[in-house]
Amino acid sequence: MTVSEIAKDAKVIRNSVYEIVKSFVEKGYCNEIETNRFLSYQIINPQIILDKIIREHNAKHFEATAIIQDAFGDVLQLYKERSSNISKSENEIELIRGFNKHRIAKYLDLFKNAKKEVLGMFRLKGVVSDELDKHAEKLIKQGGVIKSIYQISLNFRIIRNGKSGNAEPEDLIRICESFENYGEQVRLSYNEIPNISIFDQEKIFINISEKTVPRDKQADIIISNPNFSKHIIDLFSFYWEKAITIEEYKTSLYKNIS
Repeated sequence: MTVSEIAKDAKVIRNSVYEIVKSFVEKGYCNEIETNRFLSYQIINPQIILDKIIREHNAKHFEATAIIQDAFGDVLQLYKERSSNISKSENEIELIRGFNKHRIAKYLDLFKNAKKEVLGMFRLKGVVSDELDKHAEKLIKQGGVIKSIYQISLNFRIIRNGKSGNAEPEDLIRICESFENYGEQVRLSYNEIPNISIFDQEKIFINISEKTVPRDKQADIIISNPNFSKHIIDLFSFYWEKAITIEEYKTSLYKNIS
């Protein structure tokens, strides 16, 4: 079609069509056919145009991603250099804000770096990390100790037959027994306990969970202080002595049923 024919069909002025078709030719969306009398334009197969646009978009996205990765590579190197120069006294207390996923990553880092012992007090929320289980099993195989107190609560949900449902006492027992299977020492507590973990008697991870606070505003605290850790270990020992074993919990359930 000539420019005049395109302008007539599209019901726009001829000058506008000329500028558009010229840009289409430059982009490879249509062919320009020159004769002795006039110029005409032939559109290319739309599928070919679509493939071309997708390739160009992916190429730009790849280029932008590469630039970002390069930039963050410099930032990461700078972060490592600065972090190595920070003294322990300057880095004694860390406040971690943000979404749950990023705070869990920080907890996993502490767990991976544990060498001898991890003590923890937890309120189950129905989310169990397979990655954490692997590191726990590895620590125990290397001679490490993991002792955990889980609050007796059914305030979590379980997936059954592909559907989410309310937890039952048997679910709590099954989850805790799975922890015991790879060597974790487990106790259960009727007391309301805080979410606190102590790593190698030196670092403390405190999870501050408040339903009224938006998820991206929630925070955790990491304290690196062996002296303070001793006080938290005393708190853990207090709850541990008052807690019961899984078998004792089973017995209490059966008594209530009978």
